[in-house]
Amino acid sequence: MFNLTPVVRNILFINIAAYFLQAAFLPQLQQIGALYPIGSPYFQPWQFVTYMFLHGGFGHILSNMFGLISFGPMLEMKWGPRRFLIFWMVCGIGAGVLYEGVRFYEGYRMEQARREFVAEPTGGDLVAFFDKYASQYSGYEVLAQALQRNPQNQEYRESAIQTVNGVVDEIKNSRFGGMVGASGALFGILFAFAYLFPNTELMLLFFPFPIKAKYFVGLYALYELYAGIHRTPGDNVAHFAHLGGLLIGFIILKIWEQGRERFY
Repeated sequence: MFNLTPVVRNILFINIAAYFLQAAFLPQLQQIGALYPIGSPYFQPWQFVTYMFLHGGFGHILSNMFGLISFGPMLEMKWGPRRFLIFWMVCGIGAGVLYEGVRFYEGYRMEQARREFVAEPTGGDLVAFFDKYASQYSGYEVLAQALQRNPQNQEYRESAIQTVNGVVDEIKNSRFGGMVGASGALFGILFAFAYLFPNTELMLLFFPFPIKAKYFVGLYALYELYAGIHRTPGDNVAHFAHLGGLLIGFIILKIWEQGRERFY
């Protein structure tokens, strides 16, 4: 499984080189190459490509590259180097595009909720805002109760507005920062492997028994969907980027199955 094919080897080496460059030139390289939300002062179009070659730490690059060298060679041997490279790049870029859409929607909804609250702040709406958009925070309950008892108190209203504005800015700076990692492309590879070799049995560290590729990828996708919808405090993983890579991989395979042999 670790018989490295040419494109897999080159992708591996490029990612390792980029990792060491990050260590030497961070945060400059992060600011230039990470994928920032559209509308951010740091966003640039080339980031849809460059974010795939940057990583957030040793564990991040280790897991992605381990997945690449585990599942990539069989696909490259089946497709050939050119088609494999196109698949990897399109899945990664497509995952970034879809995740940008998710981030835009999340940011729009939160900004809309902020505007509505600022227009008419109430204690109940303050609790509702935190429950929906900032459940990891606490300490606002006393202010919410005071505002609920005295809804016309200007001091309470201003304090509540400042609290919501501060929380929104903090969330945007953390959740909507630059995204890095080859996980979107890797999930495309995982899907393709499970689709083409569904009954291949895998022995994984976190499974005490062999599991077929189709079941492993299916369970992994369900976990990513659940984790993306039910985000836990401190979770900075781009779950919808992972699912985006899987979806793009599915679309590409369906296009190729229809006989469009000259996709590239």
